[in-house]
Amino acid sequence: MKSKLLFEENQLKTFALVFDKNDDVVPLLLQFAEDNHLGGARLSGIGGFHRARVGYFDRDTRQYLPIDINEQVELLSLVGNFARKDGKPALHAHVVLGKRDGSAHGGHLLEGRVWPTMEIMVVETPAQLQRTIDQVTGLPLLDLAA
Repeated sequence: MKSKLLFEENQLKTFALVFDKNDDVVPLLLQFAEDNHLGGARLSGIGGFHRARVGYFDRDTRQYLPIDINEQVELLSLVGNFARKDGKPALHAHVVLGKRDGSAHGGHLLEGRVWPTMEIMVVETPAQLQRTIDQVTGLPLLDLAA
C-alpha cells in the first residue's frame, strides 16, 4: 500500500491510499491509522477484491455471520470511519461488492484481498472519536459523550 498526504489545514489531513495486488486491506488500514495517529477519520473507496469476507450482524447471537466471497468482485463502495477503542484505532467499514452477473453483496468488511487495485480516501475529523461497548448489543459503538 502506498499513501500520499493530499491536504493539511489546521492539523487536519486528507490522504489518498492506493493498495497493491494481494494486499490485505483491514490490517493495512489499521496500521495506517496507527502510524498517522488518527483519532477520528472518515473513509471511502473503490477498487476490486479477488477474495473478501463480509459480515451480517445477527442480533440474536450478537455476532457477525461471515459471508465469504471467493471470486473476483468490484468494490462498488466502501464507506466507514476510524475511531479509538482502548487506545487503538478501530475500523468500522461497510462494503458493496459487485459480481460478474451484476448482482451485489454487502456487509461489514471483515477481510479482503485486493485485485487489481483499491483507492481509498481518508479524511481526518476535527475531533477524536471514541468507541465503547454497548451493553445491549455487545458492539463497540461511537460514544459521542466521550
